[in-house]
Amino acid sequence: MTGHRKLFVLDASVLMHDPAALYRFEEHDVYVPVAVLEELDAHKQGSSEIARNARQASRFLDETLVAAPADLAAGAPLPHAEGAAGGRLFIPLGAAPRDHAKAPPARGVGGELLAITRQLACDHPGREAVLVSKDINLRIKARALGLRAEDYTSEQVLDDADLLYRGIGTLHLTSADVLEPLAGGESQRPAFEIRGTAPAGWFVGQFLPGDEASLPDTVVRETGVGYARLEAVLDYTKEERAVWGVRARNREQNFALNLLMDPDIDLVTLLGHAGTGKTLLALAAGLEQTIEQQRYTEIIMTRVTIPVGEDIGFLPGTEEEKMTPWMGALEDNLDILNQGEAHGHGRSQWARAAAGDLIRARIRVKSLNFMRGRTFLRKFIIIDEAQNLSARQMKTLITRAGPGSKVVCLGNIAQIDSPYLTETTSGLTYVVDRFKGWAHGGHVTLERGERSRLADHATATL
Repeated sequence: MTGHRKLFVLDASVLMHDPAALYRFEEHDVYVPVAVLEELDAHKQGSSEIARNARQASRFLDETLVAAPADLAAGAPLPHAEGAAGGRLFIPLGAAPRDHAKAPPARGVGGELLAITRQLACDHPGREAVLVSKDINLRIKARALGLRAEDYTSEQVLDDADLLYRGIGTLHLTSADVLEPLAGGESQRPAFEIRGTAPAGWFVGQFLPGDEASLPDTVVRETGVGYARLEAVLDYTKEERAVWGVRARNREQNFALNLLMDPDIDLVTLLGHAGTGKTLLALAAGLEQTIEQQRYTEIIMTRVTIPVGEDIGFLPGTEEEKMTPWMGALEDNLDILNQGEAHGHGRSQWARAAAGDLIRARIRVKSLNFMRGRTFLRKFIIIDEAQNLSARQMKTLITRAGPGSKVVCLGNIAQIDSPYLTETTSGLTYVVDRFKGWAHGGHVTLERGERSRLADHATATL
């Protein structure tokens, strides 16, 4: 059995990405060199996510060693993440000097990790020694030296981003399926019951494009073995159902507005490339329900402050003033909403300015750095550019929602600016996957651009 247990050498980048990484290697042994502890110590100052993770990783290491026997040469027992017995934790002081043709250069923390990994491979020929790091170049160096190196993928949600839940399914009825119209429920919308083979693979909250002749567009409200109850969606493409002057321009936008305007939906995630209308739809729904329906007291909007180009440095002013340069999308969409067909034409310039001031008075721009400990009551919370958030950051933000609040997460996983995230490890991907099928959550992937023909062509060809 021992021969199957591996030896994992952890880089500091792994612990600063996930402090609980110590407990995620099941029955295998984990090595955290002293050089890694020194790197954690160098990054622990400050209030950034990396600093918090570095401090938490040090606490986990301390708790594990305090409960260990006095002789640490035998290793400290590690609990498994699910509570079962895990491997053992070792804190090697460094690699012993070796006369080896392929001995790695011991320069810096990376060189020390390479040397320790090679030493473990030599000392334990019957076991596999693996260097685990988020540093791509360090992994390349390890492989060049003939060492096994892996990325830390414990938080990878999917193997391929193309497998991510889209929120829209397909409706194929066979001759064995029974479709029965039902009386409308509490919403008084037409409802349908399907019995047979069709319900396989559907989730509660999933939208099903209908057939105009026999069945309208519907949303799945209940599923069982060979059973599903569907409910017709509202048609927000019609002028009389315009939301703050905005009508859905395609089927996907109509599904999105159904989620945004439904008071029984607490969490909405919208994915889509630039120009699909994510921010505009969310703002329109927020203003309609905040100002007109008074369902929410105000709109809270936040996003990650990661620059696309060079950082322009310190920004003066209050919290909202510092966030202003990052909220260009907010201002652009507010201008569209304030000058739209239903709320802009036919009014004087003074009336439009007054309406703009009223709208902005109900919108609060907040920084992610000050979200911990907050509780938002009856707020419409919009998290823009959510693809740049980690799973833990998403959890921190979503758990800020108090009674009567709604959280809307917007993003495009094809445009991740964070150097630590990919399409399969993004917090937005994590939330979409974990909340699928929850009766009070909903997701739609918007694919059709509505910004301009130039933007659509650029998205497709560049």
